[in-house]
Amino acid sequence: MRYLALTEKDRKEMLAAIGATSVDQLYDSVPSEFLLKKPIANLPNHRGELEVENILNSYANKNRAASAGPFFLGAGCYKHHIPASVDHLIQRSEFLTSYTPYQPEISQGTLAVIFQFQSIIALLTGMEISNASMYDGATAMAESCLMAMRIKDRKNIATIGNIHPDYLEVTRTSLNLHDAKLVSQIDETCAAVVVQYPDFHGEVGNLDELRKQCDASGALLIVVTSEILSLGLLEAPKQADICVGEASSIGVGLNFGGPLLGFFSCKKEFVRQMPGRICGATTDVDGKPGYVLTLSAREQHIRREKATSNICSNQGLCATAFTIHTSLLGEIGFKKLALINHKRACDLADRLATVKGVKVLNQNFFNEFTIELSKDATEVNKKLLAKNVIGGFAQGNKMILAVSELTTAQDIETLANELEKILN
Repeated sequence: MRYLALTEKDRKEMLAAIGATSVDQLYDSVPSEFLLKKPIANLPNHRGELEVENILNSYANKNRAASAGPFFLGAGCYKHHIPASVDHLIQRSEFLTSYTPYQPEISQGTLAVIFQFQSIIALLTGMEISNASMYDGATAMAESCLMAMRIKDRKNIATIGNIHPDYLEVTRTSLNLHDAKLVSQIDETCAAVVVQYPDFHGEVGNLDELRKQCDASGALLIVVTSEILSLGLLEAPKQADICVGEASSIGVGLNFGGPLLGFFSCKKEFVRQMPGRICGATTDVDGKPGYVLTLSAREQHIRREKATSNICSNQGLCATAFTIHTSLLGEIGFKKLALINHKRACDLADRLATVKGVKVLNQNFFNEFTIELSKDATEVNKKLLAKNVIGGFAQGNKMILAVSELTTAQDIETLANELEKILN
């Protein structure tokens, strides 16, 4: 953010123009318990530019980067290698066109990539239609539930098994605004049944039985995938009516938690209830191939009462990065990368199974699985960090561990050895 050198006179003129007596008055609508009552502890007062840079650098140096040692944290965001060519190509002028692709005559590069992104997502998920992307996996899941409610004219959404807690929280918030709720039982009041594949604990379930239950109750089946690379090895969830999830593990990376890249695909019959936008291929007056936005059923484009969503935009740059990385891998490379991830996870599970105080809970998994420890997982993680090892996601005495092609045999051995010391 740029530094705006406003004087006290400038501020008074701006406040007078909007009819406010003070800056504090602009925050009158914010509940008082959320307002800062006193200065932030240990935050220095104003300093010179050089001093500020030194202070901020000292804060940054306290971070432990994911690449600085063994790393086993996943739970929805995964550490994969991203070729340098991805960052180079997304900065080319064909892709960094003006704002968003409303004007196809100046946005052909962006539109072409979106079309390819949609094609790749449809192929991986086994669905017929995909949109141009969503903010992240959590909002994609929430929007899929709202879409199911419109299609079925029902209020309840059934969630089955272990679903990412953040996805559940975002969805619950969205449903509250529509007088709808999440339930645990499948019946005739449910617009949809939501299941994560693989689930939050890494277990890969069978979707066939859920498909039968959905057919019996008249509900749609929504499949959520938080690690899109898993679809390079697992069978595509063709049993689903709607398939959504997170795709940032390919091309985008961790980036300290964002931005992310949600994907959204479904059966063709539901396309006009899909949120966001869809890019289509066409030909121009000279018969040359071209690309346009063919569907934008959002309130920015059409009357609000006709809109399917208030989702404002797609993740254009992140979708471009995903598409470039996936294209560089190719179909064979994508599958090979998935196989490498699974093999590393199997190596880790086999090694940890020999550690006293550790129990591997999964019967099957992709690149993430859950272990049960003889001690509290949060405390174990603190001791691991002291040894420069970032452990998995802690839940009580359970820990969800993730690996990737970047996980080395030495990383696996280091984790196993440190766990043996901590637990015994």
